[in-house]
Order: sequence, then C-alpha cells, then structure tokens
Amino acid sequence: MYHTSTQRKHWTFPSEEEPHRMRAQANARCRARAAGKTPQSDIFVLEPHEELIICKYYEKRLIDFCSVFKPTMPKSVPGTACMYFKRFYLNNSVMEHHPRIIMLTCSFLACKVDEFNVSSVQFMGNLEENPLGQEKVLEQILEYELLLIQQLNFHLIVHNPYRPFEGYLIDLKTRYSLLPNPEVLRKAADEFMSQVALTDACLLFTPSMMALTAILSSSTRAGLNLESYLAECLSLKENRETKSLLLDGMRRLKALVTKYEPVRPEDVVAIKKKLEKCHSTEFALSGNVRKRKGYEDDDYISKKPKTEEEEWTDDDLVDSL
Repeated sequence: MYHTSTQRKHWTFPSEEEPHRMRAQANARCRARAAGKTPQSDIFVLEPHEELIICKYYEKRLIDFCSVFKPTMPKSVPGTACMYFKRFYLNNSVMEHHPRIIMLTCSFLACKVDEFNVSSVQFMGNLEENPLGQEKVLEQILEYELLLIQQLNFHLIVHNPYRPFEGYLIDLKTRYSLLPNPEVLRKAADEFMSQVALTDACLLFTPSMMALTAILSSSTRAGLNLESYLAECLSLKENRETKSLLLDGMRRLKALVTKYEPVRPEDVVAIKKKLEKCHSTEFALSGNVRKRKGYEDDDYISKKPKTEEEEWTDDDLVDSL
C-alpha cells in the first residue's frame, strides 16, 4: 500500500521547491569536483536549469522508447522507469552519469521489477543497432544497473496512478448511476496521466490523487460534472476539510501540468554539446565513462516514426539529436 511505502516516506516531497533544491545541490557538488579538473572547466559544466532541460528531453525520449516497445509494455513499466529516472537525478548530475544510458537502464530495471518478462535479447532488439552494438549497449546497462539500484536506496517498488485509476472507473460503473458509461473518460484521462508523467507530480502527489484528477479533468473536457460523485460516493459531503484539501491538491496538480513547457530543440542541441564535452575523455567527471559505440550516439535508441517532436525542426536536426 502506498501509505506505508518507501515511496511515500522517502520519495514524496511536501513542495516543488524540495526536488529543485536537491537537483541544485547535486549540480553544485559536481561543479565543485569539476573545478579541479581543468582551469577551463567552467566553460563546459552545466547550470542547474540546463540539467533540468536535458533531463526533460530524455524523460520524453524514455516515454517514446517505451511507447513503441515490442512486445507492448504495460503502462506501469514506463511509469516506474520514469520514476527511477527522476529519483536518480535528484542526487546525481547528468555531467557524471549520461542520461541516455541511465534512461535505458531505468527501462531495463523497470521491466524486471514490474514483472514484464522480456529477455535481454528482446529488450536490445528494440534498439536500432546491429548485434555487436546491441551487445555493447547491454554491457553498459548491466554496468549501470547496480549503481542505479544503489542510488534508489534499493527502493524499487513504485506505486503508479494506473491501478487506482482502474479502481475509480470500476467504482463509477458500480455506484454512480448518473454516468452511464464511465469508459468515455478513459482516453482523455490517459492523455492527462501521460502529461503528468513528464512533470514532478510523481514526487509530490499520491497515485490516487493523480488518478482522481485525471478522471475529473477528463469529465470536464467531456462536459460532465462529477462533483456529486466526490460528495456521495467518496463520502466527502460531510467532511469539508478533507474535501477542501483534496480539491486544493487537484488544483495544484492541474496547475503543474498546465505550466509544463516542452524543451526547445535549439536549447537541447546547445546543451548537449556542453554535456558531451563533460563526458569527453579529457574532461570526464566520472571515472566510469566508457566511450563505446551505442553510448556516444543517440541514434541507437528506437524512435517513433514522425512524432510531433520531429515537427519542430528539420530532418538533419532531428538526426543530430
């Protein structure tokens, strides 16, 4: 149960400022270590806001990778992988551990933890790479897997909003006769939860609140009013304080989703140049850097054909990402 979980105790924070503070501290620690590497280190190190941009970019890449994965992943797997990725970079810097190998390691570990039984051969088959390249990428993933587990403090069970979402739909079907077909809410709610996954919501809100907010957001888009469901079926009619706290949390969650801004491609290109310099052999901040095929090139990660991400630039720019 979430309320007795390590997720609630160690990875759910009271405000947005706490994750920002932790990331800033991780950046500061890395910059301090970089200071002794080279007199010109300040040219190459990333600022906290630049790290956030590159993390947002690779979070989107992670979700895109999982969405076209064969065989089809359960929704919980990319949710768990994305949570691992966010947790890892609360205490670590992209300047020391490159996010492209971390995103794959998070996905690989999430498959195991969520009991999505795919072999390493099947997993590697989803990379646009030849067999030798796949073998080298797998070697990288296995090298980073223990580090990832350690940095997660061995807290591997993730409570995603998808299970409570299904519970709310069942409840609507059985106890709320004013909505004849609750399934009409599913598509828009799924879209809302996909947007939620790109924000820090999983570090701030309970899975049940994210699921309920998705339900109510979907009902609003469909022109439906579910306030009576909150009052009657969720027993909030007499408990005004609890209802007020719930509504306030849902408003903050919706605001978090609304203010999310996708990264701009020109920003990503500029920051990635600095990031690659951080991981170059003459300036490597991490002693565990491996310059191998499949590590230094993003193209081995399979992509969706012609996603909206590809619309914001020309083909050459997309290939260079």
